[in-house]
Amino acid sequence: MSATTTEARPAREFRPFGMRDKVGYMFGDFGNDFTFILQAFYFMIFYTNVVGVNPVHVGLLLAVARLFDGFTDIGMGILVDRLPVKANKPKFKRWIKYIAIPVAIASALMYMSFVGDFDSYTMKIVWMSATYFLWGSILYTAINIPYGSMASVVSDNPDYRAQLSVWRSTGANLAVLAITTSLPLLIYAKNDAGVPVLVGERMTIAAAVCAVLAVICYALCYVLVTERVESKIKSKEEGGAGIGKMLASVVSNRALLGLIVAALLLLLANLFLGSMLGYLFLNVFGDGKLQAGASLAGILPSFILIILAPWMSKKFGKAESAAVAMIVGGVVLLVAYFLKPENAWVWIAFYAVAMFCISIFNFLVWAFITDVIDYQEVRTGQRDDGTVYAVYSWARKLGQAGSAALSGVVLGAIGFNSTAAQAGELQEPAVIDGIYFITNVFPAIGTILVGLALLFLYPLKKKRVDENTAILRERRATAANPSDEITDPYENVTADPGAGDHLPGQALPPEVADGDEQLKF
Repeated sequence: MSATTTEARPAREFRPFGMRDKVGYMFGDFGNDFTFILQAFYFMIFYTNVVGVNPVHVGLLLAVARLFDGFTDIGMGILVDRLPVKANKPKFKRWIKYIAIPVAIASALMYMSFVGDFDSYTMKIVWMSATYFLWGSILYTAINIPYGSMASVVSDNPDYRAQLSVWRSTGANLAVLAITTSLPLLIYAKNDAGVPVLVGERMTIAAAVCAVLAVICYALCYVLVTERVESKIKSKEEGGAGIGKMLASVVSNRALLGLIVAALLLLLANLFLGSMLGYLFLNVFGDGKLQAGASLAGILPSFILIILAPWMSKKFGKAESAAVAMIVGGVVLLVAYFLKPENAWVWIAFYAVAMFCISIFNFLVWAFITDVIDYQEVRTGQRDDGTVYAVYSWARKLGQAGSAALSGVVLGAIGFNSTAAQAGELQEPAVIDGIYFITNVFPAIGTILVGLALLFLYPLKKKRVDENTAILRERRATAANPSDEITDPYENVTADPGAGDHLPGQALPPEVADGDEQLKF
């Protein structure tokens, strides 16, 4: 078997794309983020403050896991693309059905408070590592890559895909809202000395509840979403390509490379900021429960993007809108640092504005990847949905790992004492000042760099996306002609991004061909 190509399903009529698909797809990411956001915001602070693990060791685990994910993510993408699908049966939803419960259980196992009572530090590391690899590198990969790839087969309309991206991000924000506004009120308390601490037993219960809610959300996604665009597996005799040629074409996709750079910077900035919030409110402002108010202020305004983001995408373009927003968000965080307000709620106001700007990109980012998948099909004639998404997913995980590793290294560099934190003692004044600095300045720089990457590296601006959509619709309109000669679409594709960037013997429109010269790596 070989790569896949996309064509309209002739044997079955589907209901029109509508609100049911958008809500269902929203619940898919709601389910994902009941485990992912829990890890992003609370995994490190749980293991440093409850279990007593050195933050450098936590960061090292996450960095190693992301390297391992290079094999599991891309392997999963290839498996999703090449595993046979029965006629008129969903290609991607089946994975949600089988993996939903295992991934939820694995997530809950990461937050068992009794691990903090282990006498052996080595056993603490073993438990932390084993449960994290099971959840993040295996089971989360097995459900997230099919879910993310599914958007490209729910509809071929770029405006509908932008709506799916917005609703997916809405689900993510609802999960962030539920987790980061309710959990701080439950898991943080003050000890007998009046020092705010994270209570391990409460964290265990919260993780179990999140696991149950994740399974419910996955079930709703499975029931409500319809896959409409068929991915048919082609043999080499039919013009398909081997894995080597297919991977070479994917990694030479300039749009994917530009998006990867932006996504890496976004995740470094955004997740680093999220992971620092607990430390900021516990140590700088002296009340961990304030994180709930900050999360609420940072998320609630973003729901207007359900309406605003699709309009911005259609009017100005996804890349153009996101780039400007990210630069503005970074500037706001820099202003917050230099003003250094003593009142926590004044800082939260700056944080809310910055998060609204970041949310504009987050609400549209999943439509970026469907544009990249379209671009891959324009270049090669093959639609490698799962593989393209897998490469992108791994890059995002590298950003996640980089954020976590950076968090651990920077906390160690400023002198954060995990032993004192576990014992419920205050940090040194220099450490507290360092926490305020890194919480504001590091994310600000990363956010500004995201905007610059979208402006100067990512080639799929609005005009180019519209051109690619027109090309693919024209191809599909003529795909049923049996007289068309089938050739190997990867024949001229090389690892050089400047070579083989279209179907053999087929010239792209001048505007598209010119656009290919805008970005060289």
